[in-house]
Amino acid sequence: MRSTIHALLMTVAACCASAAAAQAYPAKPVRIVVPFPAGGPADMLARLLAEKLPERLGQPVLVDNVGGAAGNIGAEQVARAPNDGHVLLLNASSHVINGILYAKLPYDPIRDFTPVTQVASYNHMLVVHPGVPARTLREFVALAKAKPGSLSVGNSGVGTPGHLAAELFKTTAGIDYVHVSYKGSAPATTDLLGGQVQAMFNNPVNTLPFTAAGKMRAIAVTGKQRLAVAPDVPTVAESGYPGFEAGTWFGIFGPAQMPAAAVSRMQEEVARALRLPDARQKLAAQAWDVITNTPAEFAAVIRSDHEIWTKVIRSAGIRSE
Repeated sequence: MRSTIHALLMTVAACCASAAAAQAYPAKPVRIVVPFPAGGPADMLARLLAEKLPERLGQPVLVDNVGGAAGNIGAEQVARAPNDGHVLLLNASSHVINGILYAKLPYDPIRDFTPVTQVASYNHMLVVHPGVPARTLREFVALAKAKPGSLSVGNSGVGTPGHLAAELFKTTAGIDYVHVSYKGSAPATTDLLGGQVQAMFNNPVNTLPFTAAGKMRAIAVTGKQRLAVAPDVPTVAESGYPGFEAGTWFGIFGPAQMPAAAVSRMQEEVARALRLPDARQKLAAQAWDVITNTPAEFAAVIRSDHEIWTKVIRSAGIRSE
């Protein structure tokens, strides 16, 4: 009897200790490292969270842009930070891709981080220059098959999600076109507008103003569903390629072995922040899908992405610049 009571008391004590630890976090300001320059999508998401989270957390939330090396410099900083949860990383799905693309990194993108939650995602839009004689995905594929290697498809950099989406579709459709890589989405978009490249898998924020003005033509989106902001543009899947999906997600990571109580608290507060009506409205207007999944669900996405993109990158022989 005494042993049973003792065991119950120990269980209660453990639960109280866990609850106390969760309440104690954060004990000081939280720094969210964005491994890209200010102004991009990751930066926008981080600053939205920095606006919404302090009231719930009881601590300031600071955004620190540490750009360079395709996100690797900022990611390394977080991998080497104390694992108490006060330094976090808000990175894109390129975080997983970089671990495949780069032969030598000073950190392991999977083992050196704790998945906290995905934040949001967007699906790419396949857009073409108005001079391209293709108004549907079937016509685009037919054009590529009629003249193999004649179409040039721009992207924002080697190994970026848009580049890999284009490579995945190239393999899926059994067609051939020329990849043209730029140092960022802006110069790639500029050359598409000028007709220097004929097509691009681009993000909706960069694309929609130009499609509305007739300067680009959107022929497909890469998600499971059509975009609410562009309901007339069909998905790749419904255009003849069932199961095709290729988007870009953004998520929050902590250093490896971040305490479970801190992970749980941050995931819950991020989810609450992104459920606020004004936050949802702002993200929806820019074609974002809010995710806020659990750490376990996020970890499963990372494993799945690693498997998918390893096959694509190795099959295509893609190497980092």
